[in-house]
Amino acid sequence: MKRSLQQHLSLILGSAILLAGLLAAIASFTLAYSEAKELQDDMLRQIAKLSTKNSDSVDIAQLSLNKEDATDPESRVSVFHLPRDITPIWLKRDLSPGLHTLDADLGELRVFVGEAKLGAFTVVSQPTEVRNEIALNSALRTLIPLLLLQPILMWLIARIVRNQLAPITQLSSRLDEQPAYRPQPVADTEVPQEIASFVHAINRLLSRINHLQSQQQRFIADAAHELRSPLTALSLQAQNLKQAESIEAVRERVIPLQEGIERARNLTEQLLNMARTQASIGADAKINVSTMARELIAEYLPVAEKKHIDLGLEEIAPVFLQGSLESLRMILKNALENSLKYSPDGGEITLRLNTDKLEAVVEVIDNGPGISASERERVFDSFYRVPGTAGEGSGLGLAIAMEAANRLGGVISLHDAPDGHGLVFRYRQIK
Repeated sequence: MKRSLQQHLSLILGSAILLAGLLAAIASFTLAYSEAKELQDDMLRQIAKLSTKNSDSVDIAQLSLNKEDATDPESRVSVFHLPRDITPIWLKRDLSPGLHTLDADLGELRVFVGEAKLGAFTVVSQPTEVRNEIALNSALRTLIPLLLLQPILMWLIARIVRNQLAPITQLSSRLDEQPAYRPQPVADTEVPQEIASFVHAINRLLSRINHLQSQQQRFIADAAHELRSPLTALSLQAQNLKQAESIEAVRERVIPLQEGIERARNLTEQLLNMARTQASIGADAKINVSTMARELIAEYLPVAEKKHIDLGLEEIAPVFLQGSLESLRMILKNALENSLKYSPDGGEITLRLNTDKLEAVVEVIDNGPGISASERERVFDSFYRVPGTAGEGSGLGLAIAMEAANRLGGVISLHDAPDGHGLVFRYRQIK
């Protein structure tokens, strides 16, 4: 099951916000709790100062015999004015002025001891249980806004992520609306910058698809045109065969019929090879080109001997390539077939193999009529034949070889033979 990018982003951002909120809440709670306690300590100091000032005009001895002078009902703060020689049991005599935490009968107390004045001193106490409760309540109040904000922030994150990813959904909708037979580029004016490169890649792909469809349509039209002529000829030859009046006439008319059938078969086979090459049929593997070259020489040797052509192999260095075995075999077969077809009787054809650190080179060199420099680009077009070329052909061989070379990542080029007579068919591929 594929994960949702929107849910993933919402979860990550929501988790980050939640974690940050929890850390902030803990820090806020700790600071508020500490400040509340410090505030109560300050309150004890202030109460002690005020009580000391108000006690200047009274008899301290009468007011301070273990008697509670004032009590705050909310904070339970107790104030005592005591002589030095009379103190409660829980109050040590040697306590220095300042804040102390002491154990009493009723529980732990936070005590502030004031400076001695007129033979007496002031003691302000507060139970630590009350102090902790007040500090805790104050700290908890600071958490309420943070806790209330968490679900609101989670909701906002989900809305923001959904709105920001909406252009992707809109883009997919526009792509779904494209006609399959002629897809159009997608407008990139309203998409975010991060998605723009993705849209440009899609548009380039659509452009290649349109170009490929145009090529396929042109190829189908050319193929239909090329097939029409031999099929029409076969139909006429079949009619002529039907009108033959003798066995000798039938035999004479069967020969061109068989030749026409063979031409139609060759054309159909080339069309299938073209379609197979465009579909990239063939497994990728390591190819021993040297072994393949010897097999091709053995395969075409009978044809070469029939025309008294010297067909040989020149292996300067062993060649190994990575790619489709069938595609590379198709390239070399086409080169050899063309050389055997157009080389004169008694000619010479050499299949040469060479390699260096970067690329491998396979050449088919003949001493035939060659191809003029002005025609060397056009001969790779489908169904194109050099004007004035003798022999039968469909003009598909080099087009199939070029398509196969492109699929393999190689390059095909045509050159003049070293002695100026003939043609060099060269295939180069990076190892």
